[in-house]
Amino acid sequence: MQFLAYVLIYPLLWLISILPFKLLYAFSDFVYIIIYRIIGYRKRTVKNNLKLVFPEKSAEEINTITKKFYHHLCDMFLEMIKTLTASKKVLSKHFVITNPEELKRLETLNKSIIMMYGHYASYEWSVVTENYISYKGMGIYKRIANKYFDRLVRRIRSKFNTELIDTKHAIAEVTNHEKQGVRTITAFISDQSPKLNKAYYWTDFMGITVPCFTGAEMVAKNLDMTVAYLKIEKVKRGYYQTEVVTLAENPRDYKNYDITEKFTRVLEQQIRNKPEFYLWTHKRWKHKDQVPDAFKK
Repeated sequence: MQFLAYVLIYPLLWLISILPFKLLYAFSDFVYIIIYRIIGYRKRTVKNNLKLVFPEKSAEEINTITKKFYHHLCDMFLEMIKTLTASKKVLSKHFVITNPEELKRLETLNKSIIMMYGHYASYEWSVVTENYISYKGMGIYKRIANKYFDRLVRRIRSKFNTELIDTKHAIAEVTNHEKQGVRTITAFISDQSPKLNKAYYWTDFMGITVPCFTGAEMVAKNLDMTVAYLKIEKVKRGYYQTEVVTLAENPRDYKNYDITEKFTRVLEQQIRNKPEFYLWTHKRWKHKDQVPDAFKK
């Protein structure tokens, strides 16, 4: 059944991927009508999240952000499909790192790099980062149940020589490369909501106390890896500019969770500036009513 679903859907994905950008985004507008207006995919979750973190905004403002968000969500989904056949040269025009010299400077420190991300703007096209650095690129992802689509996603996201590792083996793989003396740059999407039994640190995120994913910081400290943040901004439809923001050159010099705090504040500021580019469909604040006494204000 899994193979049948893949055989039926893959040709459509390939056809979408070869569309010129103008037609791709015209199709995205059509998908928006289906996802937002007809199906209403997670619309309640999106609006509840926005109302929670922006209590000062009117219903009209919330609706405006919601519509802009769904347009961006559809664009991003189709951009991921576009990666299937897009060349490195093409994507490099659409996803630009404005300070590549910072990546080169970090390489001179002769330490592997943890690159922290948020679910903001085009984290899918960040595979282009591999163009700017000589280190081995690694990305952590959650395995998809359908093994054929899992292979497809791995193929898309590892197109420019980035090695994908699933969350269960991430720490072991990163550690193994360090033991072998292989310098790596590893992407950690770090704004997920961890399981409560692994919630070691809670902080305010968009005004709400939530548990934080601390894996990136802990790996960096254990292995003495430099930590940076990939600050991605959407310039216009289909075009992104990114700044490499160094958070810690020597993570062991920082108190526990200070680096996680720095990451959270940078991401939070981006969201407040342009909230429509954050991934509001995920339930980031689902544990807000389960704050441990030690973290209550």
